Amino acid sequence: MEPGTLIRCEMTKWGDRPHWQSVGLYLGEDEHGEWLGYPRGTHNHRPGHEFHSAVDCVTLVQPGRWHLPTFQAPGIWCDLYVDVTTPATWDGHVLRAVDLDLDVIRLPDELPPAASAPWEVAPAGPGEVFVDDEDEFAEHQVAYRYPADVVETARASCDEVLAAVRAGAAPYDGAHARWLAELSRLSAS
Repeated sequence: MEPGTLIRCEMTKWGDRPHWQSVGLYLGEDEHGEWLGYPRGTHNHRPGHEFHSAVDCVTLVQPGRWHLPTFQAPGIWCDLYVDVTTPATWDGHVLRAVDLDLDVIRLPDELPPAASAPWEVAPAGPGEVFVDDEDEFAEHQVAYRYPADVVETARASCDEVLAAVRAGAAPYDGAHARWLAELSRLSAS
C-alpha cells in the first residue's frame, strides 16, 4: 500500500457486534510493523457514541499481535491507548480486528489543563500506566462466550504490553514520533 492511501478501520466486538469505525491514512512500514495515521478532527463512531479526535494520532499494526497501540500527539488526557484485540487483518484497504475490552493506557507526564479524561481514569496520575476495562472483559467472557484460548491469549497480550510500556521498550520508546511527523506532512499536502 502506498503512503497516503485512505484506509478504513472497522473494529467489532466478539460475535461480529459493531464497534469503533474510522477512516485514516496508510503512512508506511518500519521494523515494528505498519503505521496508520488519523489527523486531528477524524470522525470516530460506534453505535451510540461518536467524536472527532482532538489531536493527531498514529496506530501500529503488528502482524499476528493481539493488540493495536495508538499513540496520541500531545494535548489530550492520554498519550498511549493500546486496545487488546484479535490479530488485525487487512481486507483490501479495510483493517479489521475484534476488540477484546482490555486496554493499556499511559497518561502524559503533564496532563493538559483542560483534560477531559473519562471519569474512570480520574484516579490515575500523570505518567501512570494502567489496565482499563477489566470488569468489561470479565462480563463479556460470559455474555459473549469468549473461548478459553481467546481469554488466555488476550490476558497474556495485555500483560506483555503493560510490561513493555512500563519498561519503555520498543515500540513504546518514542518510535511513533517519526510517524506523527509523517502524518503532519501528509495532512498538510
